[in-house]
Amino acid sequence: MTLAERAGPAPAATPAAVIDAEEAARLRAERRERIGRWLLPAAVFVALIGSWQAYVTLAGVPHYVLPGPVLVAETLVRDFGTLAPSWWATLRVSLLALLLAVIGGGGLAILFAQSRWIEMSLFPYAVVLQVTPIIAIAPLIFIYIDSHTARVLFIAWIVAFFPILSNTALGLKSSDHNLRDLMSIYRAGRWQRLRHLELPAALPYFLGGLRIAGGLSLIGAVVAEFAMGSGGKAAGLAFRILEASYRLNVPRMFAALILIVLTGIAIYLAISALSWLLLHRWHESAVRRER
Repeated sequence: MTLAERAGPAPAATPAAVIDAEEAARLRAERRERIGRWLLPAAVFVALIGSWQAYVTLAGVPHYVLPGPVLVAETLVRDFGTLAPSWWATLRVSLLALLLAVIGGGGLAILFAQSRWIEMSLFPYAVVLQVTPIIAIAPLIFIYIDSHTARVLFIAWIVAFFPILSNTALGLKSSDHNLRDLMSIYRAGRWQRLRHLELPAALPYFLGGLRIAGGLSLIGAVVAEFAMGSGGKAAGLAFRILEASYRLNVPRMFAALILIVLTGIAIYLAISALSWLLLHRWHESAVRRER
């Protein structure tokens, strides 16, 4: 009999070893996903920028037709002193419009949740306000509102208002009906039901609407600036784009467009961070699950 036969069969892997192997594989997969989440978009971005620069250089495209990314970056740095006040004007209007949309849309949604009659009376008009093309009513806004800043703010508010209203109203209606009945049994008042049941249930919906409205407020501000058109201190980035187009200064047009895009990304990331901060401890949409 050999030594191997005398020793008997090899011991099976212990449960702890299997668990350790599974845990290590899961950690490796999470690490790869975490790296890929940033590396893949960065690689695509570098490839696009490189292709853009190579095409412009090899094809000899004039800068007034399509400037290369290097020239656009140089223009952004060189003309930032001119573009910065316009960028701040656009950002200020966008954030103020978003704030007013939160106050107006969220407040009206709460009012709708408290009274079915008010909702039936006013919600159709909110829908009409949403589906009406902004460009079609821009001339009327130009006539009836004297201040240029107020005109742009009003248009941006119209665009950002409805997503917050509709999402928050839906969230307030989505609270658990069994919990509603339980609070009715215990004779909870409207304020108690709103505070302890309906508002927590509506928070994820509200944040989803806020994420949409954040981008729409910037879009509304830029569209309003195109429609209203004004120079001087109140000029936003849209006016700088129009001004550059009249002068065939295409690199500055791209530079202003990059500022708009970066602003939209920053708004989206800020709202996403706020959503995670408010939801990650309790809501299924933000809780990390083990695989």
